[in-house]
Amino acid sequence: MILVLAYCSVLLSFASCLPALLMYQRHNLPAFNRQWIINLEEQHFPILMRRAVFGLLGLSGLFAILAGLGVLITGEVMTDRISLGLPWLPWQVRFDNLSGFFFLIIGIAVSAVSLYGPGYVSTYEEGRHPFAVLSLFTGLFVAGMLLVLLADDAFFFMIAWELMSVASYFLVAFQHENPANRRAAFLYLLMAEIGALAIILAFGVLASFADGFTFDALRDARLSTTWASIAFVLALLGFGMKAGLVPVHVWLPEAHPVAPSHISALMSGVMLKVALYGLIRFCFDLIGEVHWQWGLALMILGTVSALGGILYAMMQTNLKRLLAYSSVENIGIIFMVLGLSMIFMSQNQPQLAALGFLAALFHAFNHALFKNLLFLGAGIIHHQTHELNIDLMGGLIKRMPKTGMLFLIGCMSISSLPLFNGFVSEWLAFQTALQVDVIDNGVLRSLIPVAAASLALTAALAAACFVNVFGILFLGLPRSRHSDKAQEITDQGMLAGPALLAGLCFLFGIFPGLMLGLINDVAGQVLGASLPDGATLSWLHLAPVSADKASYSAPLVLVGALIAAGICFRYLRRSPATVMRRAETWDCGFGGLTPRMQYSSSAFMMPFRRIFARVWIIDEQVRKDSQGAMNQDVAAIHYSLQIQDHSWPRLYQPIERAVNRTARLVGRIQTGNIRTYLGYSFVTLIVMLWIIS
Repeated sequence: MILVLAYCSVLLSFASCLPALLMYQRHNLPAFNRQWIINLEEQHFPILMRRAVFGLLGLSGLFAILAGLGVLITGEVMTDRISLGLPWLPWQVRFDNLSGFFFLIIGIAVSAVSLYGPGYVSTYEEGRHPFAVLSLFTGLFVAGMLLVLLADDAFFFMIAWELMSVASYFLVAFQHENPANRRAAFLYLLMAEIGALAIILAFGVLASFADGFTFDALRDARLSTTWASIAFVLALLGFGMKAGLVPVHVWLPEAHPVAPSHISALMSGVMLKVALYGLIRFCFDLIGEVHWQWGLALMILGTVSALGGILYAMMQTNLKRLLAYSSVENIGIIFMVLGLSMIFMSQNQPQLAALGFLAALFHAFNHALFKNLLFLGAGIIHHQTHELNIDLMGGLIKRMPKTGMLFLIGCMSISSLPLFNGFVSEWLAFQTALQVDVIDNGVLRSLIPVAAASLALTAALAAACFVNVFGILFLGLPRSRHSDKAQEITDQGMLAGPALLAGLCFLFGIFPGLMLGLINDVAGQVLGASLPDGATLSWLHLAPVSADKASYSAPLVLVGALIAAGICFRYLRRSPATVMRRAETWDCGFGGLTPRMQYSSSAFMMPFRRIFARVWIIDEQVRKDSQGAMNQDVAAIHYSLQIQDHSWPRLYQPIERAVNRTARLVGRIQTGNIRTYLGYSFVTLIVMLWIIS
């Protein structure tokens, strides 16, 4: 029954493509039906199509949630065979706790998008941006992600993986009239295919030591440490490229800002987790035996990605680009803790490995919630202000109070503040790193505290980043006409989707034990170990190692916060000296504040830019226009700031130049002389005969 629910989820996502096909084929229908469609199109056809597409996607998300919860609660491992693919190689299906957990993530995100989508896409011009194209590839994208989680053989996995990648390419290129969109889509597809090749080679290494391509056969493969490490490096490259690890992250801040906001939410909040699933399935399940060197590599890459991602995010003024870099940060945190889990597993500490595994999966779940919330909120802001530049907004809290409240919850969650879900998963990550005293390896004992300190710095920088984001966006005075004229969104569905996610951020921040118990079962199935015997994961109390070492009770913190707030409110109401009053903001005697007097995002982040100047390539220029006698009077000051990622000039541009040089050298073979081509064929034939003989 549970597997049937999973199949229904996939079929419904495919079914959401059917209205798009109907829109394309309506002119080829019989005359009577065509006239009926045309008459309907003039009235309500576009609205019906939007509701049908997103309704089917919503049902797909609901069935995915039910299937995921069902397998997590029962703990069953279900297998099946589908007679598709090659005649001698049918598709193998497996649905277990790990698949169910990621099914749950996808289901929640797709359900929120299904509420949000109809209102958001209604503004697209049908001629330039046909909804049929958007809905077709959205359905294929969601179906591809779900099929990746069900695949139990290498061929089926790669077919689903490519379906996910190619469909998302067309979604990134949806507004293809913009050169930036075409460039971002090409870069995304290029890196996606390079990553896919690395994954195919990783499967090939395992298959060369196995009797087939099914995952059961790959699990039985016996690899030497060298070949296992080669397979791990290839898998890390392939899945890490899709996940957005530094330095193979450059496609992510290019692709996410140009895609429609609900697609950006699915890509950042969900697709990156599918890459995480692939790495976990490959390393912990298929290879089985992990080595501490692998964990160290994951921990270092994750630490660099987390710290680098948030530092890059702090310098962005484009809201969606900032959120994309923030995804690099959070993926880095997940990979860092996953590396700790590998280290503890290789050091014969399975229970602490389960703690790291639990922290990584819970942060993946939380990131899916608050990053989807923030991207959907960014879509509402863009929908109402027609702006994504943070420095051109301001004062939106008075004009869009509901959106502001929802966006504030997302900012507090991603900043890891108590009472919200982001705090719990990062607290568990710290608890994992603090158990370093059980490790005998001196190198690890010295490096893990450095990673923990970097995680603390990352959390502090994330808080500063999103204080800047929320303050510049919603507080102060409007900095542009669009912000001044902005109004709250009237489409209730566009608020319902973010509201669902905001409620879940608060729910799992107060009652994290509801999800942690299920994730602990995932760790038990994948690692063969769960949390220590003294651990507590109740609804009231969290003690991941033991109550003697560390504990956290979110419900008690909430009660304490409510009591403190009540006392403060009562005191302010009763004391005449502290009664709050509304008055004009103090203007320092200048005769009224103007938007030019406010901090900009660049000014707010200037101290951080000075401290971490070497992290970026900074081009900062100040030009003065002078006038008067001997040009002594300053007429105007022009300030420009450009910040670039080191990855482009130091990694990708040298590769680009090398590829171009190689292409020019290879191009010399093309002489246009038939005798030369016959000579090439003759030499090739002689070499092949020599090799075969």
